[in-house]
Amino acid sequence: MVCVATARAALVAEPEPLPLQQVADNIWFVQGQAALGAPANRNFISNAGFIVTPDGVVVVDALGSPALARALLASIRSVTRQPVRWVVVTHYHADHVYGLQVFKDLGATVIARQEGREYLNSDTAQRRLEASRQELAPWVDAQTRLVPADRWLDADTTLTVGGERLLLRHVGPAHTAEDLAVFVERNRVLFAGDLVFRGRVPYVGTADSQAWITALTGLIDLKPAVIVPGHGALSREPLADLTLTRDYLQYLRRSMAEAAANLEPFEDAYARTDWSAFEHLPLFGVANRINAYNTYLLMEQAGR
Repeated sequence: MVCVATARAALVAEPEPLPLQQVADNIWFVQGQAALGAPANRNFISNAGFIVTPDGVVVVDALGSPALARALLASIRSVTRQPVRWVVVTHYHADHVYGLQVFKDLGATVIARQEGREYLNSDTAQRRLEASRQELAPWVDAQTRLVPADRWLDADTTLTVGGERLLLRHVGPAHTAEDLAVFVERNRVLFAGDLVFRGRVPYVGTADSQAWITALTGLIDLKPAVIVPGHGALSREPLADLTLTRDYLQYLRRSMAEAAANLEPFEDAYARTDWSAFEHLPLFGVANRINAYNTYLLMEQAGR
């Protein structure tokens, strides 16, 4: 339980920098907890990173609360005094975007895929924000706002900043319709967003899992040297980690497709399915049943 007075005092204090991990000579990231968002962790459950160039800093994702974004900014300031010029949004889920306003207020240009506009303007996004103001207070509150992109992309784009070429590649619809991956060509570093949940069970929700599998294959074809996932630890074995997420999704589809085709009730199918290859992963108990149920419904609809 978080002391409200202590938390509110922390909001107005000079933020402590988040612990940085260096990815390459000019690239760093911060790693969120393998947990559900809560006041105790400030909604720090996702990753974010940044690339430092002679012409400014490019940030990838903005974390799950304005307080976290300010702490990320403090981390950036510990490395460079270059201004943050760009923020690339991999997708518009709350744990990646509630910090956007901090960078926007500093004059950064926000970039995202155009498909994110539909979600951003939806009742779902507004209801989620209202719920977060209750569930994640005081870190998400009445002053927390949804920030639209300044530049909505409708095609793959190369962003060149200070001599660094960043390929902004649309890899959705997969985890979301607007999934955007960032590939730093010189260092072959891939910011994969939530297409990759390293070392934990991904949150599938109502995602198009077949499209997600196809997108992962496309990321494998990039031959990245390093992956910064949306959740989990840095990957210096990209093939293994991309394959783990893909294998999990494929297993979900195979097992639930068989059950749906045989008109087997979901509870029976879930109970008889062998989950031993994945049940040791963090958040299996939280995410796997709902992942399986949503996949069962998807396969049931596909068979009609």
